[in-house]
Amino acid sequence: MSVPLYQAKAEFFRMLGHPVRIRVLELLQDGPMPVRDLLARIEVEPSGLSQQLAVLRRSGIVTSTREGSTVVYELAGGDVADLMKAARRILTEMLTGRNEMLAELREGEAAA
Repeated sequence: MSVPLYQAKAEFFRMLGHPVRIRVLELLQDGPMPVRDLLARIEVEPSGLSQQLAVLRRSGIVTSTREGSTVVYELAGGDVADLMKAARRILTEMLTGRNEMLAELREGEAAA
């Protein structure tokens, strides 16, 4: 019995639903990055980062390679970077709409 597409999409978005995972994906848009560099740019304990990287790796969104004692992560495909960019555009549009509404509300207060 296969999972309906809408349910698979919901699981995918649930998997993305952690701030550390999102930050990792944002950072990896610029190219592969060693774990030590990810740790330096994300305010999280090493064990917490390791746990979130494991979730992303199991889902197939990121891949890892070992270079000596260094583990390097990268996005598995360009579509994830496109998704992060699309999310930024959507949030920008949403916040722009809220700012416009806030300005209208303030204008209404000043007139009252």
